[in-house]
Amino acid sequence: MTKAKTVIIVASVILVFAMPAHPHASEKIYRIGFLRSGGPSAHPKAFVEELRKLGYVEGRNITIERQFANSRNKLLPGMAAELVRRNPDVIVVCCGPAIPAAREATSTIPIVVAIGARYVERGLAKALRRPGGNVTGLSSTYPGLYGKMLQLFREAVPDMSRVAVLHMGSSGHHAYLREMQEAAKTLGLTLVPVTVSSVSEFAAGFRQIESERVDGLFVMRGGLHHRHRHLTTAFVSKAGLPSMFGHRQEAEAGGLMAYGTDTMALYRRAAHYVDKILKGATPAEMPVERPTKFDFVVNLKTAKALGITVPKSILLQATTVIE
Repeated sequence: MTKAKTVIIVASVILVFAMPAHPHASEKIYRIGFLRSGGPSAHPKAFVEELRKLGYVEGRNITIERQFANSRNKLLPGMAAELVRRNPDVIVVCCGPAIPAAREATSTIPIVVAIGARYVERGLAKALRRPGGNVTGLSSTYPGLYGKMLQLFREAVPDMSRVAVLHMGSSGHHAYLREMQEAAKTLGLTLVPVTVSSVSEFAAGFRQIESERVDGLFVMRGGLHHRHRHLTTAFVSKAGLPSMFGHRQEAEAGGLMAYGTDTMALYRRAAHYVDKILKGATPAEMPVERPTKFDFVVNLKTAKALGITVPKSILLQATTVIE
């Protein structure tokens, strides 16, 4: 072999090893639609991070088409229709009004609900164990959850007798209110329902609560109340009312207590549903999962300001205690 040929061969070998490897060049790229009634937050990021752990990386083997309504619910049907036109392999949806918007837009593309509730009652599934359609996912509630929340509230503040319940007036909230009424009978509590279904109604709702001379305020989980929690936490602080919320952020913002589903865990679990669907599973046969992880936050700073001594039995159950 001549010296010139040797140099050419060596150079060729070096060039081959220097070339960037493309081990995933033949890998299928899946398209995921993502529809959320709120805006960007840590929750969608948790979903994407969990997908990465499962081997799905944006720009390599998945693309994610994101649509955020930023609480402008009138935009949701159009956003859902746009996602369907892009023909994704699966659509991930959260929360509230975004779910029916996606379901109305398609009856064939698989839909994974990251945070939902009352699937059967809302016509999203024939049964939780076997949904029977193109919708499946995670539930943020279970039968008796609101009764348990009320029981915890009563245990923390045993002197309460009248509790205002702030709700949005939806069919779901009315169902939870009925559940709470049953629990209230056992707990010896009188519930005072107060409907606030828009930002403009908060002031009137607070005036009603003040006029009812209640001993505490229970705020149902819901996008409107969660987004405007600063209004409610400021009100209970000024009124000197013990409060129970459904999201940990409300207790962190000054509410007395919060008990509810770990929503970050739900988003991470949604990634596993997507993984199964991309591997061939059908939503019709994938059971809707009820929550297994909960946040229970007790704010001892607020308790001290209210002159409340939180029982040890409550503190032992808390996942987070703010001191």
